[in-house]
Amino acid sequence: MTAREDFITRFGGVFEHSPWIAERAFDAGTVIEPLTASGVHRTLTAQFRAATPEEQLGVLRAHPDLAGKLAIAGELTEDSRKEQAGAGLDRLSTEEHARFTALNTAYVEKFGFPFIIAVKGLTKDDILAAFEMRIGNSREQEFETAKAQVERIARLRLEAQLPGDANA
Repeated sequence: MTAREDFITRFGGVFEHSPWIAERAFDAGTVIEPLTASGVHRTLTAQFRAATPEEQLGVLRAHPDLAGKLAIAGELTEDSRKEQAGAGLDRLSTEEHARFTALNTAYVEKFGFPFIIAVKGLTKDDILAAFEMRIGNSREQEFETAKAQVERIARLRLEAQLPGDANA
């Protein structure tokens, strides 16, 4: 396996189902050894931010609904499954699940992409409160907020894989 293939294999899923970000980061020559969470995050995030709005939207749309049909069917990526389970989204009551489903539907209808939040350290109540607040945002506000959350999720995933560094 080449260095490029190894990098893409390791980090291609950091931004949900978007290996093109890792491909572009490697091809740009911005990957710096030794690999650290902050260094890889910087290079991947630069490519995400340089992408077209359509490409960024594709990354947002690659994220699953919180506590949605993919979770029920057991079809989340391993990272998404662990993240949602850590916030208790795999243990919702019938009423809580109905509330998440209604909010997911309304959110996607309004914004055209799923609600995205870095769930690490949050409870289901924290997530519901953010959901209910953010659904009132404009599309522009929410597009920026969702992109920032995607970057935060990427950072948390990288921190689980790599050491940090003094420049973090």
